[in-house]
Amino acid sequence: MGILQNDWVSFLITFFGTLFLIGELLVNARGLFGILGLGFITVFFYSFLSPSMFILMMLIYLIGLILIIIDGKLINDGTLATIGAVCMIIAVGFSSPNWVAGLYGVIGVILGGASSLFFLKAFKRRDMWSKITLIDQLSTEAGYNTMNETYKSLLNEEGVAQTDMRPVGTVQIKGRDYSAVTNGQWISKGATIMVEAVDGTKILVAKKQNNDVK
Repeated sequence: MGILQNDWVSFLITFFGTLFLIGELLVNARGLFGILGLGFITVFFYSFLSPSMFILMMLIYLIGLILIIIDGKLINDGTLATIGAVCMIIAVGFSSPNWVAGLYGVIGVILGGASSLFFLKAFKRRDMWSKITLIDQLSTEAGYNTMNETYKSLLNEEGVAQTDMRPVGTVQIKGRDYSAVTNGQWISKGATIMVEAVDGTKILVAKKQNNDVK
């Protein structure tokens, strides 16, 4: 069993291993976290497994890590990252000498991965996670608030349909063209419309009814 004489030590080894490996993916630690994490995980697998099984389980664990990287760089929907996390947990669980050590190891992986998020508060984060973590905030500096306020000001304003709306089309309001949608109503080009609702940059319009009494 090597250095892992007590089952609870499995928790410490997998915790720090996963903490630093995931931390390396989240922040720019210049490879230091990656080296530390890989060292801890190597010690864990090497202490319990024969050389052939060591290679297999280490490979499964690293495949899980690679899936997380692919998700962060290309997919950005969390699916591959979840599969990767499961691979890491399976590798640790099946490599343990008994169920107690396995449970400690799995808990270490889960808590280590969760705790790595704290690195984001102290180190510069990597750009690869910008989409999944929504780094680009809708700020006034970026012009989003100003744009939304402009659209909100269109509420209850009248305009003219520039295209046939079936039910999506273009309308002109206050001399400017906007993309708009009706509530299932078809409106012919040239008809007078009124803005009924605005949701962000989505404009809901309806044909203005002629209420003049003859």
